[in-house]
Amino acid sequence: MKRSLRIGSVAGIGIFLHWTFFLLIAAIFGYYYVQSQSVGAALAGMGLILAVFLCVVMHELGHALTARRFGVGTRSITLYPIGGLARLERIPSEPMKEFWIAIGGPAVNLVIAAVLAAVLLVVDGTFNPDALQAPGQHTVASLMWINVALAGFNMLPAFPMDGGRVLRSLLALRQDYARATQTAANVGQAMAILFGLFGLLSFNPILLFIALFVYVGAQQESQQAVYRAFTEGMPVRQAMVTRFTTLDVDDTLDDAVNELLAGTDHDFPIVEGEKIVGLLRRKQLIQALSAHDRDTRVRDVSAEDFFTTEPGAPLDEVFQKMNAESCTTVPVVDGGRLVGLLTLENVGELIMISSAIQGRSPAPIRRSDVNEDTVRNVAGDDHASSESTTLP
Repeated sequence: MKRSLRIGSVAGIGIFLHWTFFLLIAAIFGYYYVQSQSVGAALAGMGLILAVFLCVVMHELGHALTARRFGVGTRSITLYPIGGLARLERIPSEPMKEFWIAIGGPAVNLVIAAVLAAVLLVVDGTFNPDALQAPGQHTVASLMWINVALAGFNMLPAFPMDGGRVLRSLLALRQDYARATQTAANVGQAMAILFGLFGLLSFNPILLFIALFVYVGAQQESQQAVYRAFTEGMPVRQAMVTRFTTLDVDDTLDDAVNELLAGTDHDFPIVEGEKIVGLLRRKQLIQALSAHDRDTRVRDVSAEDFFTTEPGAPLDEVFQKMNAESCTTVPVVDGGRLVGLLTLENVGELIMISSAIQGRSPAPIRRSDVNEDTVRNVAGDDHASSESTTLP
């Protein structure tokens, strides 16, 4: 993963540290050192933060392993300064499956808190929440209360926190998925506004940041529901591009550059007759130009690891596979003959048009919003197919 360091894996799930996490560790060490003028106290404070993030990893594993029981894989778990993110391959369409996956994380925090409470009983430790004011002296008590706070805060009914998904799953038992998402998103955005107002009145920048985080997360979930509602039950043929440029196996990089500059296509199927034998993506073309002569055949530098689909294939399933394999273009083949291309951008445009015609869009989708990154994010790469832990 870009800008992240792999630190290990659990149950085949890679665990990563985002580079900004190291800034947090340095800041925590500096804060405790300035407060105490003691390296020991600074190390103790840093140790507590590391223990908290270990609990965050266990929280995310709670989501991931629960998802695995329902046949949903997890791509990775990444730690950020504000919490953790488990990237699931998809969110189940069955409401109760999403419910159990969502509460799997907070349940782990409550179990950790219960274990730490038992330890405190054995050693006759303090249960006073004021222990958080001196975490170096009451590490176990502090960690116990932090886990309670993690569970409680993440169960607030606001996307992208777990409580937002719990609320949506319960609403989806009585409503369609898009409507349930919109209702849950409205609740989340209302809470975000309250967080923001309270943050302004109390001059608390952290609350303002959380308010922005929750508001944007709710907005993205709402938009994702629109994409999901329109792709379910739709065949690929309704979203595929039928006017596209192909390159012959004997065409050169120079020919590919001319086609790239002359039109709007980014990826070019390499054909031999009517049969597709390769796919030259724009990124590969740019890389090839710096490593090869311009008279090099496109067949020699094109990708051979692409997959194809059929016109009647379910669009939502193909779309999920595109996101899982980080693919922007999929050739559509009928009886061995290339008949179209499925691109992220064209799917986004189809949804934009259908949404406008039917008037079902919870939030207006502008053409400027429709690009590869936006469609990929709302369709399942980031927030749409993730379970996140947010630190209170």
